[in-house]
Amino acid sequence: MLSINENVSLKTLNTFKIDVISKGFVSIKNFNELKKALENNNYKDYRILGGGSNILFTNNFDGLTIHIANKGISITNESIKDVIVEISAGENWHDIVLWAIKNNFGGIENLSLIPGSVGAAPIQNIGAYGVELKDVFYCCEALNIKTKQIKKFYVEDCEFEYRSSIFKTKEKNNYVIMKVFLKLSKEPHNYNISYGKVKEHLKNKKKSIQNISEAIIKIRKSKLPDISKVGNAGSFFKNPIIDLNHYENLKNKFKDILGYKSENNKIKISAGWLIEKLGYKGLNFGNVGVYKKQALVLINNGNAKGIDILKVAKKIQNDVKINFDIDLEYEVNIL
Repeated sequence: MLSINENVSLKTLNTFKIDVISKGFVSIKNFNELKKALENNNYKDYRILGGGSNILFTNNFDGLTIHIANKGISITNESIKDVIVEISAGENWHDIVLWAIKNNFGGIENLSLIPGSVGAAPIQNIGAYGVELKDVFYCCEALNIKTKQIKKFYVEDCEFEYRSSIFKTKEKNNYVIMKVFLKLSKEPHNYNISYGKVKEHLKNKKKSIQNISEAIIKIRKSKLPDISKVGNAGSFFKNPIIDLNHYENLKNKFKDILGYKSENNKIKISAGWLIEKLGYKGLNFGNVGVYKKQALVLINNGNAKGIDILKVAKKIQNDVKINFDIDLEYEVNIL
């Protein structure tokens, strides 16, 4: 029997610490419980909630919030070179990174300290410091919301792109991911230390998955607020990708613009640089702030409402469009 609670605050279940009420709330731990929750007809609508790290709640919810809380990790296949690891969607992502390092399995050390749950990782194709989830993703098991059938999605099925996947496009709101399978390396590992700051931190140290992880944790802590103390969702905006001509025109005006080569002869621009250039870094708008160490991060200074944070985000979007003719997209899901 599922235990459904009424009128539950979601403040502790989202990293922005926005206090909204869900009319119904249930935590599920397996496929059968998920099916039963989805078949519940007592609510107008339902919403799937994972780690709450990539969400901005703007309103109370007059439906059933289904919290994915299944746990478990196991090795399902092993060879001389690598292992396939099965991970439940409700596991904390960073805990899995630490588990992999402890077991000397490589491939996700660059993704250290990314907040959120394992189930959300493929949806977003999480990435940092030269590595994306797609680089280690083997497959996932997801429940089709309409048919209640379980389907496996392999890496080639997921249409992974920068901070996106089929679960954010064609199959948005059609599936609930319950298990993720990663292909992790055994020694010798292929290390990725392409980012300058990571190289700098490892200057006098041996290259290892442990040392790379520790370097990235230090870097992230130095520029991002601690989600246990300050409400935020990490990067609020995606780094925009623009045409080479557009970049060169901007480069003529702004010599210090930060751009990196991307696919198809395009340039990825630092969204943080754009926002900082407009003078937003460190500014406060009532209970909403632009973080003083990283302009990409919007913070809840105490009692901000989701709608207040969204207003600031829209103001930044508008100013970036006016000054750089660039459309900034949200990395955070607005609900």
